[in-house]
Amino acid sequence: MSIHAAIAKHRAAERRAELSPVRTLEDGDTRRWDQFVRTNPGATFYHLSGWRHILENVLGHRAYYLYVERRGEIEGVLPLGHVRSLLFGNALISVPFLVYGGPAALTPEARDALVEAACALAERLGVDYLELRNLEPVGDWPTKTQYVTFKKPIDSDPDVNMKAIPRKQRAMIRKGIKAQLQAEIDADSSRLFETLSECKRNLGTPFFSQRYLDAIIETFPGQTEILTVTRQSQTVCSVMSFRFRNEILPYYGGGGDLAREFKGNDFMYWAVMERAGEAGVEIFDYGRSTEGTGPYRFKKHWGFEPQPLYYQYHLVRADSLPNLSPTNAKYQFFINAWKRLPLPVARAIGPWLARRLG
Repeated sequence: MSIHAAIAKHRAAERRAELSPVRTLEDGDTRRWDQFVRTNPGATFYHLSGWRHILENVLGHRAYYLYVERRGEIEGVLPLGHVRSLLFGNALISVPFLVYGGPAALTPEARDALVEAACALAERLGVDYLELRNLEPVGDWPTKTQYVTFKKPIDSDPDVNMKAIPRKQRAMIRKGIKAQLQAEIDADSSRLFETLSECKRNLGTPFFSQRYLDAIIETFPGQTEILTVTRQSQTVCSVMSFRFRNEILPYYGGGGDLAREFKGNDFMYWAVMERAGEAGVEIFDYGRSTEGTGPYRFKKHWGFEPQPLYYQYHLVRADSLPNLSPTNAKYQFFINAWKRLPLPVARAIGPWLARRLG
């Protein structure tokens, strides 16, 4: 080892020694946690402490929100949820049911301390695996690379945003406008739940309860918005978006037959983009998709370029990476059977299954 490498290693060890032990978030520290998340460039909306409340009190999973300090100031956070299911396994995930996660830290030393603590926790809990849903890779871990995200700057001028959309996609949006679709902002989740639960049933996927959607609205006041598209007083499609820093993140959205007929989803996401740009939002985050799927192609048609996500794993009891994707062939029988369920049945038992998927 060269003398320069030795000095660098010694200094890193000194910086690591200055860190506090890794701690678990308590209710009294949520303000400090969220202040760190809002100011740290590597943190996301899904790192906010409110998701801990939703995980534990709405979805019924134990949450471990880890953080580390230096001289009394938070230097890194790592939110984790423990999801146990006889159907889908036993996992410690950052963050379950959400698309981004992993450690958000100011220094490599803080990041490494949090990851080491998460690995130790996974071993102690005896899970199948620890999963970190990273925007950037951490370490040389087994990694899934089929997931991507789509982000793009937007302008305050709707004309600029419209011109930035490829011609064929602009035509889809204009078909929705020509069909006299209207965008309305909802005060509650009723129309969103009705639309989403039917949309997900049609796709063969269980969905959460309306209570879950209501809990998100209550937990993040001023940071959630539901936009519903109508035509002649009929609901066409609906979407819940999150506002975080200078970004808008449409997250739970979908529609049915009317949306397909009148290009409702195209119009809906344009309405979200237009409204957000005029409010001063600078980044439109279309969220996660799996390469080669319909949602992936839909987002590409808007002129968004995919950016890789790094879902990384520390295997504990598992001997291979999990595959809970709907594209997994072994789930096709279940998916096809779910599509045939009467909607009231899907709404009744869907939340019980959805909260076990992670």
